[in-house]
Amino acid sequence: MPDTLSNLKVLVTRPAHQAENLIRLLGQEGAIAVPLPLLQISAVDEKHDGFHTIKQHIMDLDLFQHVIFISPNAANYGGEWIDQYWPQLPYKVNWYAIGQKTAQALNNYGIDAYHSPLGYDSEALLACPDLQQISGERVLIIRGVGGRPTLGDELSARGAEVVYAELYERHCPKYENADIVKSLSPAPGVILISSGEGLNNLNLLVQQAGLSIDSLKGCQIIVPSERVKDTASNMGFINITTATGPDDQAVLDTLKQ
Repeated sequence: MPDTLSNLKVLVTRPAHQAENLIRLLGQEGAIAVPLPLLQISAVDEKHDGFHTIKQHIMDLDLFQHVIFISPNAANYGGEWIDQYWPQLPYKVNWYAIGQKTAQALNNYGIDAYHSPLGYDSEALLACPDLQQISGERVLIIRGVGGRPTLGDELSARGAEVVYAELYERHCPKYENADIVKSLSPAPGVILISSGEGLNNLNLLVQQAGLSIDSLKGCQIIVPSERVKDTASNMGFINITTATGPDDQAVLDTLKQ
């Protein structure tokens, strides 16, 4: 079967540790995958102001009725923390994951977490029946520093006591201007965006390199959600497609369509 994406330049902007398989799949389809990670993920360490709060929340894990992991990064960092303090998982804790990939990551740590079949964002998880009547119950949300407030705000409005364990930070990677120009010139045929934060970082890097975001606004851009689609539209992108899912195969299938 001939390559369907032959010689198509595709900008892959996921964090480096999450992009390898997608780059491989694109290569198998004949595409020219150009990696330009727009987020750098780093674990919170003992120097961070919130470190001891995180440690206390993890040690008190059995005091929570619900524990929610918002991303594969949250699952991996959270799984490492829990392994350190809980050789056996606490009883009577309801585990949740936002998205199938997050649930799969938790399986590696022996955590069987529910994920919504309705989607892979906070809004989908909030429809879970077990999270409707939770007044007076304690919820721990495991996420990165400065995550979206939607999930916690809505659970608090339902009467839950919500606290956060923010285990990692997201930064805009540092690049030499020449490397940015090399990745974006000529302009890619398709840009794969994994988050609104990444899209904003793309804008920052383009400006840093002395380029104009206008040169990219005609590119096909594939985004993970309607929320990020709105962000892209507000930035002036005109050819925007929402992927059918967040996993590598879904992104590839959307691209081939």
